[in-house]
Amino acid sequence: MAPKVDVFAKAREFERMDQLRAARELGALPYFHVLEGPTLPVVQMEGQPRIMLGSNNYLGLTGDDRVKQGALEALQRYGTGLTGSRFLNGTIDLHVELERELAEWMGTEDAIVFTTGHQANLGALGTILGKQDTVIADSGDHASILDGCMLSGAKLRAFRHNRLDLLEKQLSRAVEDGGGVLVVVDGVYSMEGDVAPLHEITELCERYGVRLMVDEAHALGVLGERGAGTCELFGVEPQVDLRMATFSKSLASCGGVIAGPSEVVEYLRIASRPFIFTASAVPAAVGATLAAVRICRSEEGAQLFSRVLENAAYLRRGLAELGFELRPTAQLPDGSEVVTPVVPVVVGDDWKAVFLWKALYEAGVFVNVAIHPAVPPGGALLRTSVMATHDAAVLDRALEAFAQAKRGFEAEHGPLPSGA
Repeated sequence: MAPKVDVFAKAREFERMDQLRAARELGALPYFHVLEGPTLPVVQMEGQPRIMLGSNNYLGLTGDDRVKQGALEALQRYGTGLTGSRFLNGTIDLHVELERELAEWMGTEDAIVFTTGHQANLGALGTILGKQDTVIADSGDHASILDGCMLSGAKLRAFRHNRLDLLEKQLSRAVEDGGGVLVVVDGVYSMEGDVAPLHEITELCERYGVRLMVDEAHALGVLGERGAGTCELFGVEPQVDLRMATFSKSLASCGGVIAGPSEVVEYLRIASRPFIFTASAVPAAVGATLAAVRICRSEEGAQLFSRVLENAAYLRRGLAELGFELRPTAQLPDGSEVVTPVVPVVVGDDWKAVFLWKALYEAGVFVNVAIHPAVPPGGALLRTSVMATHDAAVLDRALEAFAQAKRGFEAEHGPLPSGA
């Protein structure tokens, strides 16, 4: 007797399928476009050169000869793969060196390297938290954080993005839940490009006696004098218990790290299922990451950090002058502005965002589209991001394309949200 429900039915009935088909028919699908070369400031994509404003290659190191050499040397020494988990046969001396250098760079006692950033969050949260615990998460946190929270079975208390009054309300409730309490926030939020107000969040966590974890995926290699991320920028590194980062942004590779107290890191090494039961990253990825970390920690690192933020500020100014609505920047306690490499353009309507993306793509500029559920309903964005290797001439060409796309779009579809 066959089951009454076909488990494949959801593939046919998924609410996004009709939108996906319609976008394909209109030639306006903003996803799955094929790169035909390295991720440089100008890429070759589907037969045409296009200015890349949709990459997380913030320092431009994916094309750096030293990073490629690090990958090549690891490939030649260790082969194409390690065919086992870190727990068994998959640890090499490059892992040990990388974990040591990451801990030194981030100013923590120890660090543990995972095969992907998603697994780092999954492996840390799913292991540290239990059903008796409570986790408090910002609604804008990375999906991998929410996945880790769900895996743990801990009670999840979410608060609206960067609303500290709501965070405090959840803290007051959580201390009555009976178990341990962990607050988890992103340092830089990947879609909005804004930052967590860590000086205030750390004060709240200390007042309520709870632990704090910060995801530095989009901040490591970008913010702070050492490039060590949002925690360094806000001067709260000693107050943050656990930090996570990925290698697929500034570090030009793939993987993830959890950095923190040695006892917690050692516990993850022997208890984290995503760490124990996942094959180790290919040696080339580890070698590339280690080379990128060493560039960041050299004198050249500070120049790269400065350059990417200067480019972001340049692009922000240009888009604002064209009348686009941008997300506001955050401020440090001293009142100075916090710029990140992510510069989102507010569009609002999902379809308007898709059509504006299409106009830019045809004009030779690639950006990312963020629609619900990646952003709240009615909060569609064009997510642009810059690299340290962009120059003013390329960014000016991109701004010309934005101006052209805006004129054509508004003539056909009506006005876009304005920053005026």
